[in-house]
Amino acid sequence: MKIVYNPRCCEVYAGDPASEPGRIEAICAPLEGRFPFLEPEPATEADLLLVHSNHHIESIKRDSHLYEIASLAAGGALLAARTAFSGEPCFGLIRPPGHHASPADCWGFCFFNNLAVSLKALSASGDVERAVILDFDLHFGDGTENIFCGDANVSYLHPEEASAGAFLERTERGLEEAGDRDMLAISAGFDRGRNDWGDLLGEEDYRRLGEIARDYAVEHCEGRRYALLEGGYNHQVLGRHVLAFLEGFE
Repeated sequence: MKIVYNPRCCEVYAGDPASEPGRIEAICAPLEGRFPFLEPEPATEADLLLVHSNHHIESIKRDSHLYEIASLAAGGALLAARTAFSGEPCFGLIRPPGHHASPADCWGFCFFNNLAVSLKALSASGDVERAVILDFDLHFGDGTENIFCGDANVSYLHPEEASAGAFLERTERGLEEAGDRDMLAISAGFDRGRNDWGDLLGEEDYRRLGEIARDYAVEHCEGRRYALLEGGYNHQVLGRHVLAFLEGFE
């Protein structure tokens, strides 16, 4: 298991909860020394154009600091995806999040759709044809759906059950229904965690969620799998929830 991380992701770039000081540090602390870290470079404009319109990219560029950090997050997603394709599971410890970013607009603390950029790059290189996206963030990834809704080769799964047990069962069933794929890509939002906005999943649930994703990928995706940070806002529990997921996912 590799962790993709650049210290610049700790920089505050906006006034929203995803950009709050201390959020990334709260995740880093329990992971350092436990997993090897890889440092990404920013995505290029050509990478971003695989998903986003030129007008949208230029609109983000109006805030140069935001653009630097957002393109770095997309670059982290690219490195995580390529690492996963090479056979090493990977987690992108990146921000801003991305699953509310569509080709020409964005909202919900997102600017570029990191996961979509990474999958489109793997598709453009001919490495990945069929993929399944698991999004376990509290919120539906409308941007991701907008990007892939017409692509029969990409399946998007966002479980929304009201109990932890039902949520895990629906996730496992949904992945099995996806069948064989070239890659499992995960929008890993931890705002469904206990004592976070959704107040549903505890550490043991996130560990089981990681195991379900790992087992599916091993059986159906030749083990290829990666996850990218989306939501998760209670700094007191966030690091423990991420670590538990990764312990199951590795």
